[in-house]
Amino acid sequence: MALPLVAVLVLHAGPAEVGVLSSLQTAAFLLIGLPTGVWVDRMRKRRVMMASDVLKFAMLGSIPAAAAFDVLTIEMMFAVALLVGVSQVFNDVADQTYLPHLVSTPQLSDGNAKLEVVRAGAFLAGPGVGGALVQLLGAPRTVVATAFGALASVFLLLSIKVPDKPPADVTRGPLLREIREGLAYVWRDRLLRAFVASSGINNLCVSGVLGLSVLFLAETVKLSPGAVGALLMSGGIGGILGGLTGGWLSRRVGSARATLLAVAIGAPSGLLLPLTQADWRMVCFVVTSIMISWAATMSNVGQTTYRQTVTPDHLLGRVNASVRFVTWGVMPLGALLGGLVAQQIGVREALWLLMIARMAAFVPLLFSPLPRVRDYTDLQANA
Repeated sequence: MALPLVAVLVLHAGPAEVGVLSSLQTAAFLLIGLPTGVWVDRMRKRRVMMASDVLKFAMLGSIPAAAAFDVLTIEMMFAVALLVGVSQVFNDVADQTYLPHLVSTPQLSDGNAKLEVVRAGAFLAGPGVGGALVQLLGAPRTVVATAFGALASVFLLLSIKVPDKPPADVTRGPLLREIREGLAYVWRDRLLRAFVASSGINNLCVSGVLGLSVLFLAETVKLSPGAVGALLMSGGIGGILGGLTGGWLSRRVGSARATLLAVAIGAPSGLLLPLTQADWRMVCFVVTSIMISWAATMSNVGQTTYRQTVTPDHLLGRVNASVRFVTWGVMPLGALLGGLVAQQIGVREALWLLMIARMAAFVPLLFSPLPRVRDYTDLQANA
């Protein structure tokens, strides 16, 4: 929430500039996503996560400092967004590769669900606190909280008692060949291939929506920063519900069916969001945010657990990076596209277009092995 609000409230950025800013936060997944998987496979995972947090702290801390000396520009915001995105690429690939070093394979699903609950809880509290701090302190100073959150992450990672496992002792080849190995593994597995296509479509559209959400609520719907933060909190509720109900639903209907059900229910709910107005119809934004986050959490737990289970340890970083390269690499394109479309036809109309297109994310799963099995254990790796 903080970076777009700084751009809108302090620098008076328009839809196109907000779209560029949002796209730069995830552009690194396109720029360095694939080689990052190779590099993470060659390094200790916890050290990678700590280094990325230190970089994030330094970059975000530069924004309030620049604002205090009246030298903050939109170009500087673009640079910070890109560098923070670079640190996040390393953090995310290492994060998903690190969990199997801490828990056994039967505990992966439960561990991933718990991590999703924690992330959703942070997302739930963050926008509300951010909106309140923006009103009290101003947008640039609010970024300080995010910067110190990254610094706190370093000390929390240091507190983990399990030794940081060294990289797998395998023969390393040229960078491009190792990148191809990760991509090839994803392509050979029919279910991984379907997951990538479905998530890519979903993320392309949702990133466009997220890139416009602050602008939509603040300028089109005409809500205060506090109200904007309160509405953005609703997504965290869905994430928490997804993490808490994921295990129960997987046991009740099967892990594979739970993932399919989440996508089927979550896709049409997005059509409520463009109906949001500054009255009782604010509930449309809340319902959409909850359903999108619930579906994303359910899907993420299933997909991540399947990937961590079937992928050899020495390939996991590259496979995670290959998946992120596509599924997160489309996000800057979606954010940029959303901003450009909104500039031409209007913000609300762009949201309609993006939410209708998002429903196509269900199609790749229909033609995958997923509808024909109850649990992921029924599938063979690389089927």
